[in-house]
Amino acid sequence: MQHVPIVKLIDVSKRYVSGDDTVHAIRNCNLEILQGQFVYVIGPSGSGKSTLLNLIGGLSAVSDGRIIVFDKEYQKMSESDRALLRREHIGIIFQFYNLHEGMTVRENVELPMLIAGIPKSQRMKKSTSLLQLVDLEDREHHLPYELSGGEKQRVGIARALANGAKVLLADEPTGDLDHDLARKIMDLLVNLNINNRSTIVMVSHDLSLLRKGFRLIRIMDGQINDDRIVLDPEELQNEFLASLESRIRKHISSGTSSPT
Repeated sequence: MQHVPIVKLIDVSKRYVSGDDTVHAIRNCNLEILQGQFVYVIGPSGSGKSTLLNLIGGLSAVSDGRIIVFDKEYQKMSESDRALLRREHIGIIFQFYNLHEGMTVRENVELPMLIAGIPKSQRMKKSTSLLQLVDLEDREHHLPYELSGGEKQRVGIARALANGAKVLLADEPTGDLDHDLARKIMDLLVNLNINNRSTIVMVSHDLSLLRKGFRLIRIMDGQINDDRIVLDPEELQNEFLASLESRIRKHISSGTSSPT
C-alpha cells in the first residue's frame, strides 16, 4: 500500500456565528489522511466530528486554513469544480440513507451516474456489479420503504461507489442500526477498504466496532486530542471506558451534572 496523503488539512478552523455568539466547531486542525487508510473518528456530540467530515468533502467552507484533496486546494476552486471533484472521487454515506423514495434500488444506485451523463448500458452494468457487491441484486426493483434499515444502508454504500469514488466519507452509517446490522455494515466497509483499497473516513460514537489496524482520531471541543493506529481494539475500548468513568466521578464530586 502506498503511503500517499490524499487529504490534507492545514491550520483549519470552522466557526459558526449566530447573533452575538460564535461557535468554534473546528479549531486549528492539522491532519493528513493517507491512501488506503480506514480512519475512525470519535468524540462526544457537538465535538466537531460531522463538521470535519463536511469540510473534507467540500460541503462546508473553512473559516481559516487550507484543505487539499487529490492535490487540489478547495479554497482555489469554484463551487462547480468542487462539486465535480466530489462527483468523481468522493462518495458520501449518510446515517439516514437519503434515498429517493420514488426510485427503485437500482435507480437510486444509478442516479449519480445519470447525473454524470453515463450512458444507460454502462449504468446498468455498473449498478449490477455494485448490487452484487452489497448482496442486493435480488432487491433491485424494490422501493426504499420495502427495505430493512441494513438494506437501505447497503444501497447508500453502493450509490456512494457508483462513480468510482476513491474516498468514502461515512457519517454515523451504523447509528440507526441494531448491533448485528451495524456489524454487517462494518464488515462491508472493511472489505471495501481491503479489497478495493478505498480510503474510508467514518464518524461514529460506537467503540465496539473498532478493528485492528484502524486509524483512530478522537475530537474534543473541535480539536484532535488523540490520533493513533489501533493495535488492540478491546484494550483501547477499556482505556476509553476507564477515562469516561474517571470524568463522570470527577463531575459528580464537583457537583456538576454532565461529564461533557
